Amino acid sequence: MRERIVAAIRKVPHGHVSSYGAIAKAAGFPGAARQVAFTLHSSAGLPWHRIVGAGGEIKLRGESAFEQRFRLESEGVTFRGRRVNMRVHEFKFAATRKRRRSKNSAKTKRKSKPRARA
Repeated sequence: MRERIVAAIRKVPHGHVSSYGAIAKAAGFPGAARQVAFTLHSSAGLPWHRIVGAGGEIKLRGESAFEQRFRLESEGVTFRGRRVNMRVHEFKFAATRKRRRSKNSAKTKRKSKPRARA
């Protein structure tokens, strides 16, 4: 899981940002935004400043928040108030193909007809 999250983080190019949730989804783990945050916290050498909260909000606090904003502005990222201008700078990952369900999956099972009583 960690390797796929790191690979997704590394895809975000200079001057763009992505959200924790979008990274998790791109890595194949929708709903695992907290794992993305944990991976960023425990890994060195990643472009951590390019990952923001939903809607472009900087989730870090204190000096780390100032550093993140400074790094993003030095890459040319613009802000609307306290949030990144996501319309301009959000990185869109390529759409992943959905797996087709097998014929025996729970949603496609047919109900058996009731047996006639004799």
